[in-house]
Amino acid sequence: MIGYTIMIVDDESQMRELVRTFLEAEHYHVVEATDGVHALDQINKTSPDLLIVDVMMPYMDGFQFAEEVKRSSSIPIIFLSAKGDEWDRVKGLRIGGDDYIVKPFLPAELVARVESVLRRTYQNANTNHLLKVGPFVIDSAAHTATVNGNSLSLTLKEFRLLHLLLTNRGRVYTREQLLELIWDENHKSTDRTVDTHIKTLRLKLGEYASVIETVWGVGYKLEV
Repeated sequence: MIGYTIMIVDDESQMRELVRTFLEAEHYHVVEATDGVHALDQINKTSPDLLIVDVMMPYMDGFQFAEEVKRSSSIPIIFLSAKGDEWDRVKGLRIGGDDYIVKPFLPAELVARVESVLRRTYQNANTNHLLKVGPFVIDSAAHTATVNGNSLSLTLKEFRLLHLLLTNRGRVYTREQLLELIWDENHKSTDRTVDTHIKTLRLKLGEYASVIETVWGVGYKLEV
């Protein structure tokens, strides 16, 4: 999802550097702020598309910062915290947070959640646009998909899988990332669920089934 700017707001330089490394590896533009006061000053200058905010910071904690941001902006916010208490999670979401990640976390988990929030916030706001890739045409507003002009009869999950892979063609997704992005964070599905849906999607693509490639030991990607 190239082109998005993400601001990391954290008073710990090592954590900022760690998150920056993960995100820049995925081709995001990253800016940093050392605390909430600094971040408020930088927002208008850098126009971030997403804020990743540590909860425990000096001067202004992450929750106070988020409340200040939400008074004048709809920028999505992902909280980072070493505290995984249910009360903290609920508070973070109630004041306008879009997700809450507990430290320590895996790089793939952070990237997947960033992608999910960006997709919900920006891509879903423009679903009237057609996606045309090779022989494929997907209309997200009408929820239709065709290949070489032939209509595809897809389930909701198959449609979302195809749309995701086409939008990010050439990128390899792990099964865990696909579960997070397609089945959402409250899913109870397994890796086998992903494999089954990929299999049925390939069957429906017919002669174009081979565009969805298996990357052994990793996951799947789509090449057109």
